[in-house]
Amino acid sequence: MALLQISEPGQSLDPHQRRVAVGIDLGTTHSLVAAVRHGVAECLPDAQGRVILPSVVRYTDPAQGGAGRQIGYEALAAQVDDPANTVSSVKRLMGRSRAQVVDVDKLPYRVLDDGGMAVIDTVAGRKTPMEVSAEILATLRFRAEDSFDDELYGAVITVPAYFDDAQRQATKDAAQLAGINVLRLINEPTAAAIAYGLDNGSEGIYAVYDLGGGTFDISILRLTQGVFEVLATGGDSALGGDDYDQALAGWVLRQQGVDAVPDASARAVLQREARRIKETLSGADSAVFQVSLGGQTIEQTVTAADFETCTAELTARTLSAVRKVLRDAGVRRDEVQGVVLVGGSTRMPVVRRAVGEFFGRDPLVNLNPDEVVALGAAIQANALAGNSRAGDLLLLDVIPLSLGIETMGGLVERIVPRNSTIPTARAQDFTTYQDGQTALALHVVQGERDLVADCRSLARFTLRGIPPMAAGAARIRVTFTVDADGLLSVSAREQGSGVEARIEVKPAYGLSDEQIAAMLQDSFATAQQDMQARALVEARVDADRMLVATRSALAADGDLLSAAEREAIDALMQGLAQVAKEGTASEVEAATEALAKGTEAFAARRMNRGIQHALAGRKIEEI
Repeated sequence: MALLQISEPGQSLDPHQRRVAVGIDLGTTHSLVAAVRHGVAECLPDAQGRVILPSVVRYTDPAQGGAGRQIGYEALAAQVDDPANTVSSVKRLMGRSRAQVVDVDKLPYRVLDDGGMAVIDTVAGRKTPMEVSAEILATLRFRAEDSFDDELYGAVITVPAYFDDAQRQATKDAAQLAGINVLRLINEPTAAAIAYGLDNGSEGIYAVYDLGGGTFDISILRLTQGVFEVLATGGDSALGGDDYDQALAGWVLRQQGVDAVPDASARAVLQREARRIKETLSGADSAVFQVSLGGQTIEQTVTAADFETCTAELTARTLSAVRKVLRDAGVRRDEVQGVVLVGGSTRMPVVRRAVGEFFGRDPLVNLNPDEVVALGAAIQANALAGNSRAGDLLLLDVIPLSLGIETMGGLVERIVPRNSTIPTARAQDFTTYQDGQTALALHVVQGERDLVADCRSLARFTLRGIPPMAAGAARIRVTFTVDADGLLSVSAREQGSGVEARIEVKPAYGLSDEQIAAMLQDSFATAQQDMQARALVEARVDADRMLVATRSALAADGDLLSAAEREAIDALMQGLAQVAKEGTASEVEAATEALAKGTEAFAARRMNRGIQHALAGRKIEEI
């Protein structure tokens, strides 16, 4: 009798088969792909031995022949000569409308708005950010398949921690276009923590300071025996090394008395030289900024102190985000046992010094900051593919903003609070407002304010087929499910009949980081105002409910009242209706209470009549 092989939980069905799974860091300025080989995570090089792929795609005129596009270093080399068709920093456009893209008019290529989504106008036609990102992802996929001489099973792709639902969905769509099976999306700081935690056996509370080319993330994590729990996360998805380059270029122009450089090619030249100077100053005290613009030579000596001064505001913005995330996590800076620096921009001495002074300790830099995110993603991908024991690692990420639904009066009922650990599922029961109501409209919102008007609308859907019953009798359970990728689905089910409706929340575009920051600041600054506004709305809803119930009772049993009693109740109702329009919360509550007391005798008579009808014609023995 042949023996059957039994694989351990989490392993591939064939113990001798290894699935090719990779981690991909899809960055603003450059991207990498990594995989676990021989038990060690390593970044995979291209044919020239380079592990970094510039996140740049150039589109060419199809009528001129050729491939129609250039990707990576080849595209980067053409950026100065053909800026209008060379797309860089496309990550900033993912899941956004044109109006939400910061400094959109300063980009060297044209960005248009197409149905609420930013698109790039190129000589090869309009390209969505997902299409451009797919070109980069496909190049990395081919690199991985060439390295292993095998098809790719799947990939873990990293995203900034502050990417919202729309931006995460756009990333998954780009991967699908590139023919990649997404095993999971994970936050970039979490990926870095995986690399450091597993390699160094670290435990305790850690801060991950991630300053890339175009995004900044800060996360506070607790590491305990392979469990990575994100306590709080924040950042700025429109702040990175590119902004340091622009600040330096702007400072040089001001020193030279040049007001502006409207030409896209000239701006590309300035940005490239500024990046060179920035990198040079990481190992030198001064450098000479030298470019030729329209026959004019601009030459300026830049010292490390000059660079620190002209970029001080940007560094301060990162530290401001750090302070806020520490408050959210309920952690003092002296409780942080280590600070992990991630992203090539953290090589700047000014950044390392500022972070070290803020936390009072030298940051950890023993892993390559360019590669650490991809390495962590590769470790997670290897586990999810069943090549290693998945139980060795548990990720507990969080959502950045609260999720809820609109209730009567335009109020927000928060179901999933911000900084909740994901994946998660939360449910809450609601009921109908009117007698005989057979449908319920649900409005899904995101934000920290108490009024729907102050939050962001995510989706709307309707639950139909509710059996007609008295107001308040139906029990509708609304369930919010946020998956491991941070993507939301909402379902509503009437418990008695079982009728159900659901929606996958896929907004057309996401929130800008400025909007997220403003929403959080508003929620703190207007807390007292929101409480008062909510109290007034709730009082008005109760008043309206009382008026509806009283009118219904009068219509059914008004004959129980004398003319004087009816007149008194009508006066109370009229007074309540007037106060509900113009009064304060306490005034509305007082008028509602007055109507309730004024109708107590009427309610007792109605109850007696109901009992009499119920007992009519029945014997005591039957009762």
